[in-house]
Amino acid sequence: MHIAILTFEGYNELDSFIALGILNRVKKPGWRVSIASPTAKVRSMNGVVVESQATLEEACEADAVIFGSGKLTREVVEDREIMARLKFDPTRQLLAAQCSGTLIMAKLGLLNGAPACTDLTTKPWVVAAGIDILNQPFFANANIATAGGCLASHYLSAWIIARLEGIEAVKNALNYVVPVGEKEEYIERALRNITPYLPESVKQPAGHLTV
Repeated sequence: MHIAILTFEGYNELDSFIALGILNRVKKPGWRVSIASPTAKVRSMNGVVVESQATLEEACEADAVIFGSGKLTREVVEDREIMARLKFDPTRQLLAAQCSGTLIMAKLGLLNGAPACTDLTTKPWVVAAGIDILNQPFFANANIATAGGCLASHYLSAWIIARLEGIEAVKNALNYVVPVGEKEEYIERALRNITPYLPESVKQPAGHLTV
C-alpha cells in the first residue's frame, strides 16, 4: 500500500510532515508513505530542504495521494510541465488535498464541481476556479477529500487510514500523536469530522474510547 504526499518547492512543513508522521504510525508489511516531489530536493516556505522519496510518476500510481500545500502553489498550477505529469484516477485512488493543494485538484478537474475545503488565503483562487468553498475543516465526496487549515491535516490522514485500514487503525495512529490528557477528546473530534464521509462498510460508532 503506497501513500504519496505531493510536496512542491515552497511547501508547508506542517501539511506534509504531520501527514507523513501520522500515516507512518500504521505498522503493516507493505505500508509505505512517501514524500513525492518533481525534483530530487525541495525547499519549504521556511527553508527546510527535504529529499524526495518518490517521483511524481510513482505518486500517480499510488493507492492514495495527498496534495500538499505551500506558498508557491499558484506557480505550480501554472507550470505546464509539472501539471502534465500529474495524472490521477479517483475511481481507483484515494485523493486528498490539504489547503492550497485543493487548487491543484481544482485545476486538474478532479473535484468535478463538488464543494471543497481550503485555507482562507487560497479560498479566492479556488473560487475563481469554479469551486464552492465550505466553512469547515474537512469534506469528502466518494474517493476525494479536502481539508482547510494546517492543523486539519490529521483529518486527512485519519480519513485515509480509515478507508484503507478501518476505524481502529485510526484510533491507534492518533493515540500516539495527540496531547496527553486530551487523547479521548482529540480522537473523538477527528472521528466526528471524518465519519459522515466514510462508506457504510467502514463506519463504526465511536463510542467511549479507552486511550
